This record gives sequence, C-alpha cells and structure tokens, in this order.
Amino acid sequence: MRLLAVIALIALYPVSAAIGNGTFEGVASCAGSTCHGRAEGNGAVVRQDEIATWQEPSSSSGAHSRAYAVLAGRRGQQIAASLGLGNATSAPACLGCHSTYAPVARRGPKFTLTDGVGCESCHGAAGGTWLAEHYALPSTHGSNVAAGLTPLDNPKARANVCLDCHYGSSNPGQFVTHAMMAAGHPRLSFELDLFSALQQHHQVDADYIRRKGAPNAVRFWAVGQAEAVRRATSLFAQPKFAYEGVFPQFYFYDCHSCHRAITDGPSRKLTFETNPGRPIPFGNPPFNDENMIMLQAVAGALVPGEAGAFQAAARDFHKAMGAGPAEARAAAQALAIRAGALADALSGRAYDSADAFKVIAIIAGEATAPRFTDYAGSVQAVMAVDTLLNALVKEGRVTQGAAAGIRGDIARAYKAVEEPNAYRPAEFRAALKLAAGAIGRLR
Repeated sequence: MRLLAVIALIALYPVSAAIGNGTFEGVASCAGSTCHGRAEGNGAVVRQDEIATWQEPSSSSGAHSRAYAVLAGRRGQQIAASLGLGNATSAPACLGCHSTYAPVARRGPKFTLTDGVGCESCHGAAGGTWLAEHYALPSTHGSNVAAGLTPLDNPKARANVCLDCHYGSSNPGQFVTHAMMAAGHPRLSFELDLFSALQQHHQVDADYIRRKGAPNAVRFWAVGQAEAVRRATSLFAQPKFAYEGVFPQFYFYDCHSCHRAITDGPSRKLTFETNPGRPIPFGNPPFNDENMIMLQAVAGALVPGEAGAFQAAARDFHKAMGAGPAEARAAAQALAIRAGALADALSGRAYDSADAFKVIAIIAGEATAPRFTDYAGSVQAVMAVDTLLNALVKEGRVTQGAAAGIRGDIARAYKAVEEPNAYRPAEFRAALKLAAGAIGRLR
C-alpha cells in the first residue's frame, strides 16, 4: 500500500543536477561491468548492479531513468503545447528536472539528455573531480566528498538535492508554476526517507556503516520536513516566485481549498473545515502547510526547546497572508530561519529508539490531528506514520507480526487520501488515530 500511494508521485518528479565544478560525463561513464553495470549485485564492496536498478522499467526505482521519456509522452506534449513551450523534450522549463540538465560547456563526450535523471543529478558532476578517484585506494568517502562527490549520507545535503525538483528551486527549469499545473502537471509531494527508500540502489551493510555511518530513518524524515519548510518559505519570500502576474503564485497554496465543487442553493454547504493552525481571513486560500504540520510535531517531540518559537512563527506567517504581500514575505523569511534552525538541530542530535514513538504520538495526538483538514497535510501524516513504523521494525522495537496488524489501519488512512477529490477527513483521522494508538501500546 505504501508503494501504491506514492509511486504515481515519483514517476514525474526526478531530482536535479547536483552542484559541482567538473564536467558531467553521463550514465555511460558509470556503466562498465567493473563499475556499476553488472547484471547481478555481487560486487565485493558495492552491489555493482546500480545501473540495472536505475533502469528498472516497471519499478519506482527506475523512475529517474524514465524521466526524459515522460516528456515525449502524450501528457508531457500536451502540457508543453498549452504553455507554448514547443517540444517538451527540448524545453528548458522541463529539462531542469526531467534530465540531468548540465550546462552545455560542462557536458562530456558520453553525456546525453536522453539519460533522464542520471547518476550525476544526485552524486554531482563527476568529470575532473571524483570519478577517477572514488574507486581507487586509498580513497575514502571523506576524500571523495572533498573531491566533489555529493554527501548524500548527510540528511541536509540529500534533502536539498531532492527538493530542487521535488519541490522547486531558483535554478533554471526547476520551479513548477500554477500555470504548469493548470496545463496538466501533477501536484508535487515529497517525503525524504520514504522516497529515498524507493530509490535506494545500495545495501546498508557493515562496509557501508563503516564508511558512512548507520543511517537513521527518523533523522532523515525529520530533517526532510524541516528543509521542505525552509525551501517553500525561502522561495515564497522572493517576489519573482511569489507572484504570477497580478495574482499570487498559487503553486504555494493548498490546491483543494479552491478546487472543490461549486454549488448554488438556498442554504450554504461549506466544503472545508476550519483549521486551528491557520489564522487567515475566512475565504482566503491557505498556504500549503503539509510540512509545517509535520515539523511542528517533530519539534514538539524531539526539539521541544524550539517548538514554541516555530509554532509562533508558523501562525504569524499564516496570519500575515491576510495582511499583505510585504508582510507575508517578511513572515516567510522569519519562518524559513526557524525551519533552518530546526534542520540544524535535528541533523545534529543523537537519536534513540523512543523517538519514533514520540513523533507518532504527537502526529495523531489531540493537538495535531485537528489540523488534518486538507488532503496534502493528511498525505504527509500517513506517509510519516508508515515511515516511522518501518523504522521501528528495522530497529527491532516492533515485530513484523505486530506491524502487519497495524498496517490495516494505515491502509485505511491511505484509502481516505487515495483520491484527492474524495478525501474524507473524519475517516482519515479515525484510521490514523487507531494506527498510532496501536503503535503506542507497543512502546
């Protein structure tokens, strides 16, 4: 169920070219049988079948390799035609995220846009930097990073590489506008640990832990939420992104607060629920606060000293949306600073086996659950509980059998958000509460 709920979101949302100073050599430079191009994952140090995983045609793990081909499909061409972009396969507005869109001057002889989102989109430009060094002794992970390899074992670094396309950035071709969505581009959604798991091409074995340390799912999930809030508010604080003509850039807002059935009759029928976390004027479209809700829960559970300040900044931001553009941008900058402080704290703190239990309890608790009035926030919540339950299973705190019994309620929560236009908030909150309660009893 976890995969079915997010696979459609991943298919069109690859990540962008990581920053680096070298040339982009293309996937072919990594595809030798002595490197990452084996048919079977039986390498001595790494699997060495990473290219095969990246190319998997029927799995979410192959979504990045299919990213360019999507542009040539009917949907991609329709979107480009509606926006007057010409052919989607050559439109910079599309290629920024559907390919490793390297500057022409930095493309090596084997580089091709048709690779889609290749190795260097995540790992950084390889030519002239780490490519010739990363497999030879006495290189280490640290020396490879120093040579330009992107440190994806660092949750902040990974989150920001992913967010460039899974939310947007100020780089060319990496910002999805409301016009693009009106033309047919699907809504963006992202959760760092879950999407990382679906794209994982490596094994976390003893060698990996020795070289990079043991990854912690709670840390990656929490830092991902903080960086998502920082990215959203930082972009919104810039006028060139916050507006589209005379209107606000509606990409930042909650889609379903406006896209609901309009009916006329003798008695009104409200199609929304009042959200206690959004002190905005009645009838105003709300900023999409799915990651803010999650981050507030994280702060309350793991960084309580920062929780009050973040909650106040989030409320001030929503309130400022009803005051004016200048006030809203200033409040966005203040909230971005608070989110950044939380990202630093969450990245640097030590984690223990109780953390996942704490976060799940707050997500489904009486203070947070009433904020799940909208589809986007609810999707984040069920992905979070699913991710954190898996973390508890990996750590041995919850058995596979116990988790299987809980997944029925998680499946019901997923079902309530399966179709955006048929979202059922009361059913969702009830299912999430049952799942969280069952997990809490195992603590």
